[in-house]
Amino acid sequence: MLPAGFIAKKVETRPQWLNAQGVADLYSVSGCLSEYFCDYVRYWKHNGFWLFDNPAAITEIAAAESIDLSGHRLFYYEVYEQEFDADDRCWRSFEPEKSFTTHVEPPGAKRLEGYDVVTFSAETSPECSPLSCNSLAQKIPVNAHCLLPSLEDAIRLLEAGAFDNAEPGPYRIFAVYSCDAA
Repeated sequence: MLPAGFIAKKVETRPQWLNAQGVADLYSVSGCLSEYFCDYVRYWKHNGFWLFDNPAAITEIAAAESIDLSGHRLFYYEVYEQEFDADDRCWRSFEPEKSFTTHVEPPGAKRLEGYDVVTFSAETSPECSPLSCNSLAQKIPVNAHCLLPSLEDAIRLLEAGAFDNAEPGPYRIFAVYSCDAA
């Protein structure tokens, strides 16, 4: 797993339309349901994974925009070294966008919450998390945060076609960690 970065998000409870009774809230990587703290891309302070190298960059943008981060959770992510191409049914290498500096400073303390599968059809920023966005959690066993329990489960499910026809890929697997704000 590669250090990918940080983001602050407003965590949403499970929406009624997501009929996955064991799910309490959404820790998905995508910002579709549990939204990012702001539209941060316009600040161009993100790294090549389109996340932040450290929490200080998030705090700086929030201060500039007068955003109260008290209602947000800080997440740290690591990404699996390969992405899955569902059309060709193969794994392939990828790298962070080279035009951005990427020097992630892993947190001193972190708690693994689970694994998310995320689409990257534009090959830049995280797009959709089909477990929540496409309701795949209704048929795939997930934890209370709508995440998979292991990297091995994510790999197996991708290779078995469980994410086919959800959203266009390729798909990347992220380890989702909660951590304290800096």
